[in-house]
Formats: sequence, structure tokens, C-alpha cells
Amino acid sequence: MKRKVTLNRTTAETAIQLSLNIDGNGQCEVSTEVGFFDHMLTLFTKHGGFDLTIKATGDTADNHHVIEDIGILLGKAFYEALGDKAGINRYAFQLTPMDEALCRVCVDISGRSYLVYDVPLTREFIGDFETELLEEFFMAFASNSKISLHVASLYGSNNHHIVEGIFKSLGRTLKEACAINPENKGIPSTKGIIE
Repeated sequence: MKRKVTLNRTTAETAIQLSLNIDGNGQCEVSTEVGFFDHMLTLFTKHGGFDLTIKATGDTADNHHVIEDIGILLGKAFYEALGDKAGINRYAFQLTPMDEALCRVCVDISGRSYLVYDVPLTREFIGDFETELLEEFFMAFASNSKISLHVASLYGSNNHHIVEGIFKSLGRTLKEACAINPENKGIPSTKGIIE
């Protein structure tokens, strides 16, 4: 079963081309026009073992539209690539340290969209990335992948380290949740379906 997908999204605000292979080798080629966000997506891809290609352009008002729209398209890509979700682990969580910071990400590939976000950041920007857009990205991703996603910074003082730890943790968590376990038979739900 090939769990990969290519999607495009064009609006009056953004144009995005995205390819995702869940069962990849951690290869990443991203260009979002937001350098720090490119770095975070590269970490996410490497630690998740996914192959990800993104080419995105957005309007010049700020980075909000392009980052949110990437969250939308990346969420849709995971949803489509996972198919009927037969045999996946479904649940996973990771605690990930990054120097002085400790981050936690928990996932349930449930077919129900939910985000719990507890990441207090103290800077308005990290490089060219507006920190308030972190929650917007995760909201768009969770809504379109139809997963329950819990993201938390347990502690830390360096905002770059906190956000980096979160993206590494998200990659590792999704890798485990998406993994096919030969001991899992059928759809991992008593309903017999995850939509």
C-alpha cells in the first residue's frame, strides 16, 4: 500500500504545491518564503521519516495566509495518504527535550478534529516567523487531518528551542501513530471506521 499523495491549493492569497510520502526516508524540500518555518518543517520531516515537498508563495501582508494554508494542505495530505487507516497504531505521544526546553505532543488519529494548545511563548517573532501563527498552523493541520492533537511546552526559556522541540516531537509522534503494526487487525476503532 502506497501512502503518498500530491495536492495543490490555489487561492487569491496563496499558491501551494505539496507532496507527502508517509513511508519515506526523511527527505525534505520545502520553500515557504518563511525561513524559520522551512527549518521547522525540515525537522518535522526528518524526525517523522516522511518525504515532504512544499513549494508555497503567499501575499505580502504577513505570513499568516501561507502558514495557515500549508497547515490546511498538509493536514489534507495526511488524511488522504492514510486511506482507511487499517492497521495503524492510531495513538502516540512523545516527550522531546531541546536543551532546556521539554515539549509534549499527543495524537489520536480519530477522525475527529481537536486541538489543545498550551505553548506560552514570550517573543513576537522568531526570525521571520510570527509566533502567534504556531497555533494557527496546528489548528489548520488538526482540522484537516481530522486528528486530535495536544501540543504543550512543559517548560523552557528559549522560544526557538521550544518551537523546535515541538516540531521534532510532532514528527516522531505522527511517525508512531501512522505506523502499520502487523499485530493490529483492521480499523483501530470499535465503530469499524475512522472517517
